[in-house]
Amino acid sequence: MLETIETNDCYMDVVIDSTSRFEQDLSSMSKDQKDLTIQKINDCAALFPEHKSNAYRKLRRLPFLPLNISGYDSSLYTMRISPELRIILTVDEDPIFGQMIFTLFRIANRNDFNKAYQGVVESLYKDLNHQTLESVLAS
Repeated sequence: MLETIETNDCYMDVVIDSTSRFEQDLSSMSKDQKDLTIQKINDCAALFPEHKSNAYRKLRRLPFLPLNISGYDSSLYTMRISPELRIILTVDEDPIFGQMIFTLFRIANRNDFNKAYQGVVESLYKDLNHQTLESVLAS
């Protein structure tokens, strides 16, 4: 699911990218859940070019890294799709290329969210060789 949303504002494109695991999660959903999920993603992404603060209100930052750990901050967020479903994603602003990049990692229900979240964290930050994942998650 790679999509670029064209905007009226020539300096910012919104790019939506997804992982294979996200695509697997999406394919296992009912048609109504898929449609709702895609609509929520597109609605949030469409806000970024002109209403960035409103778009960020639809997201909740997932703070697992202590601030200033080797200069990294977490760009992981969760987006609520329904009372039961959440998306785990990153939002990266790229001012050099005038892009806002959404990378969709997982769709998880409330009961499985922590396991899905930990899997995303492990896959994204396994290269932090100066600290073990356990010490990062324990902070």
